[in-house]
Amino acid sequence: MPHPDIPRIGIPCRYDDATRTVHRMSVISQNASYVHSVVQAGGVPVLIPPTLSGEMLRRVYETLQGLLLPGGVDVDPALYGQTAHGSLSRLDRNRDQTEISLARWAFEDRMPILGICRGIQVLNVALGGTLYQDIPSQVGSTIAHRRVDIERDWPAHLVKLAEGSRLFQVLGQAELEVNSLHHQAIETLAAPLRAVAWAPDGLIEGVERQDGTFCIAVQWHPEEFPALSPHQLLFRALVEAAHNHR
Repeated sequence: MPHPDIPRIGIPCRYDDATRTVHRMSVISQNASYVHSVVQAGGVPVLIPPTLSGEMLRRVYETLQGLLLPGGVDVDPALYGQTAHGSLSRLDRNRDQTEISLARWAFEDRMPILGICRGIQVLNVALGGTLYQDIPSQVGSTIAHRRVDIERDWPAHLVKLAEGSRLFQVLGQAELEVNSLHHQAIETLAAPLRAVAWAPDGLIEGVERQDGTFCIAVQWHPEEFPALSPHQLLFRALVEAAHNHR
């Protein structure tokens, strides 16, 4: 059993059925970089399947001190009142419902939350916001936000941070080079959140709670950067806040 002083950080997983895997078996998994980043920051990762019943999911949630909402497939637009755009990738309604439930519970309980890429989108939708389903066709940005042609830890563009924000305090700088692996973004910001980081084209790249409780979400992937990178400070801040929770 983990030591009681080591925070347990929940990380929802993805589900790939047998038609999507090489060996034709269904797999529940998650990117190892999230796990490594949480462990490196001093937390215990708790991987959460997207197939749990509501009661079992709640029981798992109640063992946690922090929540990490990871990257992944597109959020179903029906969950924020829109019809599907033709550019959407695979959807996973079970995962959507699992992560939205976890996000709402954690937000209500003031449990520390860190959202990453899809995670910032899930958090925004869970709290009443909407998304651009496809940046190139709906926004027309000159920035290539989905840079899958380069290594996952290579910077794609700068973001500007709001001075005085919790995110600014954690990262310690007003500008930061980030990677970029998304084609969706926040459209209407949920009322309980405030924008605290932006790409050069004005798209929101970071949000946090209005009331100052630890809840930060970013559109880039800090887990892909090396151990000594300032990006890893986000995981240390999550674990530290989780240590003080409950």
